[in-house]
This record gives sequence, C-alpha cells and structure tokens, in this order.
Amino acid sequence: MKQSNPLKSVHIEYHILQSFPVTCLNRDDVGAPKTAVIGGSIRARVSSQCWKRQVRLTMHEMGVPHGSRTKLIASLIAAACIDKGASEEQAKACGDKFEQVFIKKKESKKTKKGKEGDEQEAGEDATGQDKTDTLLFLSPGETARIAEAFADKGFVPEAVITQKDAKKQAKEVANLLRSSFNTTDAFDIALFGRMVAQAAELNIEAAASFAHAISTHKASNEVEFFTALDDLQNDPGAAHMGSLEFNSATYYRYVSLDLGQLWQTLAGHNLPEAVEAFTKALFMALPAARQATQSGASPWEFAKVLVRKGQRLQMPFETAVKAKDGGFLEPSKVALTDYLAAKEKMFGSLFGKIDEYTWGIDENFSIDNLIDALKQHVMVGRHE
Repeated sequence: MKQSNPLKSVHIEYHILQSFPVTCLNRDDVGAPKTAVIGGSIRARVSSQCWKRQVRLTMHEMGVPHGSRTKLIASLIAAACIDKGASEEQAKACGDKFEQVFIKKKESKKTKKGKEGDEQEAGEDATGQDKTDTLLFLSPGETARIAEAFADKGFVPEAVITQKDAKKQAKEVANLLRSSFNTTDAFDIALFGRMVAQAAELNIEAAASFAHAISTHKASNEVEFFTALDDLQNDPGAAHMGSLEFNSATYYRYVSLDLGQLWQTLAGHNLPEAVEAFTKALFMALPAARQATQSGASPWEFAKVLVRKGQRLQMPFETAVKAKDGGFLEPSKVALTDYLAAKEKMFGSLFGKIDEYTWGIDENFSIDNLIDALKQHVMVGRHE
C-alpha cells in the first residue's frame, strides 16, 4: 500500500534581506546590472536562475549527493560503462547509443575554416565536440543503472535499446530507469526539478521555488571609469581605458521549499539532510559575476523563515522603502516584519502557520540553530 504524504502542502518559506555595496551581481546582455520596474520605480535585480545555480554549485562543493546536467551525456555513460568493465570501444558505443535517444545533434554545415584552413562544421565547437540542443539531468544512481543494463547485455547497445522509433526508444529507457528508481537519489534534482521532453515519465517537479531578488528601494546603476597601466611602457598615460556599470542595494530574496514535494521525490528518505544542505547553500551561495573586481561577499543580514501550510506568500515590496537610520536595511526589516504580521491576521485560519523563526536579531540564534529547528519539521508524521 502506497504511503500517504505526511508533509503534503507544508512549505518552508525563506524571506531574506541581504545588503551589497559596489557590485554587479548579475549582468544583462550589455554587461550592466539587471534591473526591474516595481511600483513605478527602478529596482536592482538578481535573476532567480543566477542565484539558483550558485546554490546548486555550493551544494556540490558540500559533497551532497547530486546529479550531472550536461550535453555530453555520451561521455558520462561511457565512463560509467568503463567502471563496469567495458572496453573503450564498447563504452563509446553504449554512450553514443544512449545519447542519441535523448539528445538531438544540430545539423552540421561547413561554414568556416580554422587557422590552418581546416573546415569546421557549424555543429562542432572548437574542441571538436558536437554541439547539441539538449541538457540531460541524471543522478548517480540512474547513471549506474544504465551502465548496469549495458553490462548485463555484454555492452551490446542494441540489446538494451532495441526499438527503432525514437519515441519508443525514449519510452524503453524511461522504463529501464523507472524499474529501479521511481524517484531520485540526487538532492539537486529533487530540489530544482528535471524536464525530459522525450520521456515525460522522467520529469520531476522542483521542490524549491526562487523569486527574482529585488532591491527594497529605488536603485540606479552607476558607471565606473577605469584605466590600466603598462608596466613596461615608458610613455606617460594609460595603456587601456574602459568603463563598467555597478550598483548597490539591499535585496529581498524569497525562496519556498515544498516539503511535500521533496518527501515525494526522495521517497521519504534523507529529508533532514536535504533541508540542511539546501539551507546552508542558500546561506553561503553568492552570484559569481565580477567577484574579482567588485567582490560581493555580504552575508544575510536578516531573515524571517516560516513553516506553513497552504498558499505561498511573497512580499512584493511594491512601495520602495526610504533610507532611515543610516541605510535601507532597518526600514526594510520593519516593512517585511509588518507585512507578514498583517497578512497573518488577514488570512486567519488560511495562513496555516506551523512555526516562525527570526534570524539576524539574536546573536545566540545562529544559522546552525535555524537549521536544527527546520530539520525537526521534516520528521515523518509531525504534520499529519
């Protein structure tokens, strides 16, 4: 009998305030800091994709179980097959067979020549790798299962993928993976989801939802003019001149973690570890843009973390706060706290609050204390 989901409709909501001085955390197509118009005023912005990727990479650095999202899926499968005893030739054949099921190669057209006159195809990059138009996200367990299937058939690809039609091949591989892994063993796939167009059975709904980070106040980009000097040049003057855009802002970050979805995708296993890894990565991760020249290494300043049932709740910060007591952080704290308190009263029973934690006020309440408290909420059965 299938176990009912004890964490259905339970979310952890992170409402984070984080201030940065001179930075360009996330660039647009012309290299300027991203912005958005909210409530009629221009705000600084960091895209959800930007911070989400850094959270995922931080989790990798922490050593938690994670998947591989890559276009070079043939190499990934080939390496797994070699670990199972395949020869180089066998491994390459198995990897290529698996890749062609899910990854469509771009049409090759001879369009340009290399420096030595060698023709380079449009579907091939400078390293000789064929370019593709699909990223595939596989967990370590799924990669191993594929390699095992090839090993069981003597590394004869056609004995594992027997169908001729591409859609039927995708269904065949999906059934192969689902025979042992109805969920996933990779935290990042469970948290950030997976979409496989050719085999919808392998799609996984993301447990984590990220909003674009926005400044709580009006913000405008400024221009930095810079010069570079030549150490060996005798003539006076700069060897190079240029300009870069930057801004400074107090950002509001909203992240929601659907514990019910996380429980479902991980089949109820390792939830405390997943919540701990995600919260730590959320605390540590920083956008990577221009860290060498405009280091943005500012930590969380304040956070309201709610454990709730029901409808998610994000503060829009439609009215830009005004500087007070030396900056934007303090009025942003007041605005966020007041907004959540007001909505709790107005929502009544529909607010569904289970618990609430405030980080950034009490020095004795560390990030470790917050993580320990949140882990208690994923103990199976607590919210049934």
